[in-house]
Amino acid sequence: MKTTRIKVRGRIAVYHCVSRIVGAQRLLDDLGKETLVRLLRRLATFCGLEVITYCIMSNHFHVLVRVPAEQNPTDEELIERMEALYGKGNRAGLVALAREGLKERGRVDPDLREQMVARMGDVSEFMKEFKQRFSKWYNIRHQRFGTLWAERFRSVLVEDRSRVLETVSAYIDLNAVRAGLVEDPKDYRHCGYAAAVAGDAKARAGLLSVYAGGSAAAGAAEAVGVRVAGEDEGAEIGTRGQDARAPSLTGARSAEVSEESRTVEVRVREWKEVGAAYRQRLFVRGGASGSSGKAGLSREQIRRVLQKGGELSIGEVLRLRIRHMTDGVVLGSKGFVDEVWLAHRERFGSRRRSGARRIRGGGAALVELSALRDLRVAGIS
Repeated sequence: MKTTRIKVRGRIAVYHCVSRIVGAQRLLDDLGKETLVRLLRRLATFCGLEVITYCIMSNHFHVLVRVPAEQNPTDEELIERMEALYGKGNRAGLVALAREGLKERGRVDPDLREQMVARMGDVSEFMKEFKQRFSKWYNIRHQRFGTLWAERFRSVLVEDRSRVLETVSAYIDLNAVRAGLVEDPKDYRHCGYAAAVAGDAKARAGLLSVYAGGSAAAGAAEAVGVRVAGEDEGAEIGTRGQDARAPSLTGARSAEVSEESRTVEVRVREWKEVGAAYRQRLFVRGGASGSSGKAGLSREQIRRVLQKGGELSIGEVLRLRIRHMTDGVVLGSKGFVDEVWLAHRERFGSRRRSGARRIRGGGAALVELSALRDLRVAGIS
């Protein structure tokens, strides 16, 4: 059954999007996965979306994106976005037309501008173009024709709050672990966490934005014994298009050190601290599957503990498939889900009296999260 797609307008929104290959065929090889990631980056830059994290599997992909409240780039910014998608060498195409208009008439042609901006800032337009562009590349490479994707993409509106984003991001980055491909998500090269560990600046920026508020990062960091600077000692860096606090640098600062090198050092230090906090979320509490080398619980053991009503850490529970993450329609705190439900009340039956539904079977680990859709059967498997 198709579920209602909930989208919000006029404010920042985060979406967890999923799409599968037709027939669940495992068609994506390493080159296909890498091509999807490159296209994801280029198109996100063009559309003005922020990729928080992603995971590309052989028969489906997950992407967590933040969509801004509005899109109104200057002509110069518009051309930069177009170059990110079409390339700077696009001398006879749209980029050339935009540059010509700006140079000769002082502005990009209004019709061209309207055409470009109409494709920006909407998650449906973004996903449509993302899938279509990859399908074209894939069919040419493999000399095939016809549809590549099984159906319309699925999306869940996710509350833009650190604890919620941290949980959904970890669920996405743990895909390869759930599939039994790796024991550590850093070893699966086609996910955001692995890219961040490898030093990819955009992947790190996406995960850093999860903790942009500062206090959530400090709370998570306490679990692994790292320090996050308070606001009175922080250095400001851009994460979500707004200022956020980063840990201060320790030790004497030489006057000869350039502003650019200081910024790089701050970002490196911030990633070490936030990366450690995020890694704690990915792995079992007290466990060692990510740190000390001890074996963690198997998926079968985790299921048995949950069935008996036992408590598990969020890291352990996220090693299971949780349908609410892909089919819950809206995911977040009870207050957030109820707020979205009230805003879209007309889409639901008159007998329904409230929006938020608890995630069944997750125990205390998922008690902070609610979903809009009540998945009574096999919500967690």
